[in-house]
Amino acid sequence: MFTNDKESFLMTEKEHKPIKSNKLNEMQHHVTQEAGTEPPFSGKLLHNQREGIYYCLCCQAPLFLSQTKFDTGCGWPSFYQPIDDQAVTYIDDFSHGMQRIEVRCRHCNAHLGHVFADGPQPTGQRYCINSVALSFTDQQSGEVTEG
Repeated sequence: MFTNDKESFLMTEKEHKPIKSNKLNEMQHHVTQEAGTEPPFSGKLLHNQREGIYYCLCCQAPLFLSQTKFDTGCGWPSFYQPIDDQAVTYIDDFSHGMQRIEVRCRHCNAHLGHVFADGPQPTGQRYCINSVALSFTDQQSGEVTEG
């Protein structure tokens, strides 16, 4: 169930589409479909320390391993790298008078958050991800938690 084999993550074209908006609550829709941001320190997965995999809430594509999560104190879950190079896409974001790099799910185009060049080694990257854009599957129990 928990593997780093890229082939096991391939999805059919039908599975690549995000779940219908009527299945998302207001905040989930705002963040994933309108490139919004959840309030800092509000996400259920912010302090999660269990081992497992973080998935896209909309299409369930695997995005991040728990081993790459770290605490920045910024108010959002942070990771130093995605699960593999094909998990996310990057878009220049000049909104709100800032220059940032937006991170989206490669499979369904859901907005996840932003990446910054102030993270720890080995990558020096900080993927600052909205908790509500994620679901987490616990490696031991298989329990799924939405952010």
